[in-house]
Amino acid sequence: MSEKVFLAGATGAVGTALVPMLIEAGYAVHGSTRRADRAEVLEAQGVHPVVVDVFDAHALHAALVRIAPWGVIHQLTDLPRDLDPARMAEAAVLNARVRIEGTRNLVAAAQAAGAKRLVAQSIAWAYAPGPRPFAEEWPLDTEAEGSRRISVDGVAALERSVMAARGMTATVLRYGQLYGPNTSTGTPKGPSPLHVEAAARAALRALQRSPGGIFNIAEDGAEASSEKAKRVLGWRADERLPQGAPR
Repeated sequence: MSEKVFLAGATGAVGTALVPMLIEAGYAVHGSTRRADRAEVLEAQGVHPVVVDVFDAHALHAALVRIAPWGVIHQLTDLPRDLDPARMAEAAVLNARVRIEGTRNLVAAAQAAGAKRLVAQSIAWAYAPGPRPFAEEWPLDTEAEGSRRISVDGVAALERSVMAARGMTATVLRYGQLYGPNTSTGTPKGPSPLHVEAAARAALRALQRSPGGIFNIAEDGAEASSEKAKRVLGWRADERLPQGAPR
């Protein structure tokens, strides 16, 4: 396999776990970071580093057209280290901007570059109140207030942009609360926990197998159902990196 994949957010928690999976699967990985000092780290992992800011639409467009990736994976977030509670209100605004403006720029660049596959990270805890566990067809909580409304509006905008992408198979993965290496906790937490390596495996499965659409990606629990991902993508919540693989 020699397809090129552009991984936006290659140095984040999911991106870091996903890189070795993509390389093992035979993809040529072009990974983005906003910080030039992280380029060497990516290169050491076998990634072609791309230093670009998702908010710079012109530079992002030029980078993707130059690379001409077969697939694009969106794992971008803007969250404080260890999810510092004192910074989460500000983070809701920053993260929403990534989901709204950043996703719009990335989808436009992917379309211009002729990408055939698009996979994007969303969240599984933005559903409106209703019967649990939530399936993907249940509406998002667009009537929420405060910081939750900011987050849900960002999620809704991201999902609209991705699902409206033209000329490619587009998939949204609604992740549960991440735990594991490079996240804020080493143990499961929240109503829909998800190990970061299982999240990365879901992105690989979606890149390879998804017919398009929206999938919950979380461990079995009362909040969200991942039965669709198990059935369609062949995904399991216990999937991890191979023993000894870089983390």
